[in-house]
Amino acid sequence: MDTLLAPPADLGPARAALREVFGFDSFRGVQDQVVARVLAGESTLAVMPTGAGKSLTYQLPATMMHGTCVVVSPLIALMHDQLRSARANGIAAATLTSADSDWRETMDAFRRGDLDLLYVAPERASQPQFRDLLASTRIALFAIDEAHCVSEWGHDFRPDYRQLRPLMDAFPDVPRLALTATADAHTRSDILAQLGIPESGLIVAGFDRPNIRYAIRHRDNPARQVAALMAEQPGPGIVYAPTRARVEKLAEQLAAATGRSVLPYHAGLPPEQRAANQAAFVASEDMVIVATIAFGMGIDKPDVRFVAHAGIPKSIEAYYQETGRAGRDGDPAQAVMLWGVSDFATARQRLTEVEESRRQSERQRLDALAGLVETPGCRRTVLLRHFGEHPAERCGNCDNCLSPPSVTDATELARKLLSAVYRTGQTYGFGHVQKVLTGSNDIRVAERGHDRLSVFGIVTDEEARLLQPLSRALQARGSLTATEHGGLQLAGDAKAILKGEASVEIAIPPRREQGSRRRSRGGEANPIGDPLFDALRERRRELAQQAGVPPYVVFHDAVLREMAATRPRSRAEMGAISGVGAKKLEAYGDEFLSVIRHID
Repeated sequence: MDTLLAPPADLGPARAALREVFGFDSFRGVQDQVVARVLAGESTLAVMPTGAGKSLTYQLPATMMHGTCVVVSPLIALMHDQLRSARANGIAAATLTSADSDWRETMDAFRRGDLDLLYVAPERASQPQFRDLLASTRIALFAIDEAHCVSEWGHDFRPDYRQLRPLMDAFPDVPRLALTATADAHTRSDILAQLGIPESGLIVAGFDRPNIRYAIRHRDNPARQVAALMAEQPGPGIVYAPTRARVEKLAEQLAAATGRSVLPYHAGLPPEQRAANQAAFVASEDMVIVATIAFGMGIDKPDVRFVAHAGIPKSIEAYYQETGRAGRDGDPAQAVMLWGVSDFATARQRLTEVEESRRQSERQRLDALAGLVETPGCRRTVLLRHFGEHPAERCGNCDNCLSPPSVTDATELARKLLSAVYRTGQTYGFGHVQKVLTGSNDIRVAERGHDRLSVFGIVTDEEARLLQPLSRALQARGSLTATEHGGLQLAGDAKAILKGEASVEIAIPPRREQGSRRRSRGGEANPIGDPLFDALRERRRELAQQAGVPPYVVFHDAVLREMAATRPRSRAEMGAISGVGAKKLEAYGDEFLSVIRHID
């Protein structure tokens, strides 16, 4: 449910500017609420899902207000990506970063008041010299992107964000707009306090991304599983792997298995190779990049068709943000997580390295993630409830809704498994414990006298097939943990389960993955084999190469679909298409009209 403020004042001029600059006839979601507050000079925290058009809420007012909007953004790559899109729409924008050779010209243009937008990193914004620069001209707005970085409760805490409040306090008449896609109630409260925004300025849009299909599967062969996903999704994709070594190996395996262009990205690569791989991915219409979580926040690429995790993310917040990089254009997309019990064992071990003051909150985050992985119910429901929403019980667009798993009460079997772990000394791995429970005629079992234990052979054949999924579920929820030598030991609520004070239900995974080819909700698939659509895409590719920008900066696929469907004959008809603003109509209108006439 959206948290809305008072209805916006007359937004007629803003809607006219929206049509003129961006080519849209109406605002989406809570954009109008946010824009109205900005234009009224009121400070605001807007929590909006990725793909909901957060950047428009400051870019549009920046073209209407007197002065420059200063945008604080955490990554240079993200700033440059947004800079290209802003300039393509005719917005006077610039970045002031260590990577810019034209910084003197930018500062001169800023002092003259020639810029609508100036993008800077928090590290620069916190410097006294930058405050002096701001004092030399008129500032219309401070926009703080990725605002969760200001909070220690956020999943991407950046200390430099804490220095933004003193900077903004030096300009008390300038409104503040904080933007994030990922913040639970505690984090939202902290952002408001850290950035000096009143509680009355909070706007929370719904977190749902209905065009993304969520699926979570046990990891058995990640290269094969991701290759299968790539076969379904010919468009661009991001695959997250937990270590540099696994990034390199998986990228190599996927390229060999699929014949697709697959590149690695991690902090261990030479900077020039990292930059080249990222640029190639951003410009591509079918490339897959395998990366550590260092990749992504700086990518404003709307046509990513899938995000896959080859291991668990840090938290539900991180999962939401990372999967949110898929389908930002509103077209169908997939988010697939592949997990293993070792992921949770490693994550729980790392909790011991966290500062004592944050350990409990981090443990809660991990438990919440385990709940998402374990649930036999709707994934989207668990995800949205985590952020305080009250969704329907079923979404119809996740793996558990499309192919509901069988659910069984495994409490009694869990007691047998936990008892076997305890009676064998809490030093053996699952394989040994399984042999004990099933009464296996194994020499190691006999040598250790485990064939004489009361738990030897107490599991039936029917129960035996559930032991492995049960072991995974108990490790995910923390009832079992792995020792440094790979043995299993009791933890969490294990004693409560043994005493009959806690129950255990598990989902029995389907024998074969099903339903993956069903179309996702919330967007349309591109027309396959349509000569006009293909020709429009080819012309877009040529124009993008000439301009040195990614194809989506010229037009999104949705715009080309509408062109192919409506076949405009004049600039006026072309200008009526959603997403065709005045600047783009002037720059590209005749080019695409020529393609349409030629195909006809």
